[in-house]
Amino acid sequence: MASIWTYLIPVYVLGGLLVLFLVLNVLARVQGGRYVRPIGKALMRVPFLNRQLRKASKATLERQNPELASAIEKLERSGATRDPQKAQAALSRLSASERKAWLDAAGEQGAMPEPQNRAQRRAQAKLRKRS
Repeated sequence: MASIWTYLIPVYVLGGLLVLFLVLNVLARVQGGRYVRPIGKALMRVPFLNRQLRKASKATLERQNPELASAIEKLERSGATRDPQKAQAALSRLSASERKAWLDAAGEQGAMPEPQNRAQRRAQAKLRKRS
């Protein structure tokens, strides 16, 4: 006959998980999550988790904003994330709705730098006018 301690193993496991989540919650609240970021970065280095998180993020984006998801996919395919010139060329290949969605998202994230001279301001206004 099994001991009572054997029957309590699931309770111990659940209790351990609860303590782990409580510790992570407290660490996330201390100094704006300063002590949790290294844990997140380490988890992102795990290839399986990284792929799963990207798939989940992509699926969520496709449900919420299909135009933006399509634009991001096209930009990633063209290598625009690494080279600004390729990004400019890739932007010209987007449809109007995709370009507008991307510009709106980039503006919200602060990724659109402020133009420094008149030519840059005109180019940016022209890009906004096209979308």
